[in-house]
Amino acid sequence: MKDILQNTQKIVDKSKIVAIVPAAGNGSRMHCDIPKQYLKIESKTIIEYTLQKLLTHPQIDHIIVAINAQDAIFNTLPIAKNRRITVVTGGLTRADSVLAGLQQVDDNDWALVHDAARPCVQQTDITALITAVLSTQQGGILATKVSDTIKRAYPHDACIECSEDRTYLWAAATPQLFNAGQLKRCLLSAAQNGITVTDEASAIEYGGGHPLLVECRRDNIKITKPEDLALATFYLKTVS
Repeated sequence: MKDILQNTQKIVDKSKIVAIVPAAGNGSRMHCDIPKQYLKIESKTIIEYTLQKLLTHPQIDHIIVAINAQDAIFNTLPIAKNRRITVVTGGLTRADSVLAGLQQVDDNDWALVHDAARPCVQQTDITALITAVLSTQQGGILATKVSDTIKRAYPHDACIECSEDRTYLWAAATPQLFNAGQLKRCLLSAAQNGITVTDEASAIEYGGGHPLLVECRRDNIKITKPEDLALATFYLKTVS
């Protein structure tokens, strides 16, 4: 698989940074009638907060949003009319949606993939990721060091098998930033070989790469369960 990485073209200075926001999921763990990205915090939907963060970052040139084929909400949002946003039809999985977005991105550009349900990401963290990646010409992700004690359970029983050493453990977050052509090849290779990837970094890892880890703030939470909504609301209202 290392040949996937060896074939990656060197990124030139004129390359653009294009954000891809996979937003085709149904958010079943939120136990609501609409996809979680369309839940509102005060007057705006979650995805509007997220897209606004990306639109106002000076280094992001364009945004591609991958939505469900049956989505009847996104195009009704005021932000959908922004000329820097392109909408594509996503797929059944996150990887499918990211691949759909990558079809609109030049292979020599950088693809910055960000969760639709991470509206609290800070501009300073996005900048830190971009700076680290561009200065080394190596893809990377935002992440946080694991601080909780981590337990491994037995495969078929909710009992502790052992405690894990957390010294070198990180919790992956987004954005994740990679050369678009490299990411596309790694995602396609994983799909063709029946490999499940849960984020972009795991696709790059499958291709033999070792993405950078850039530490971000812990308030860059992903809204996944109902209780996360209250926490995100607090962060958006009180954290600058």
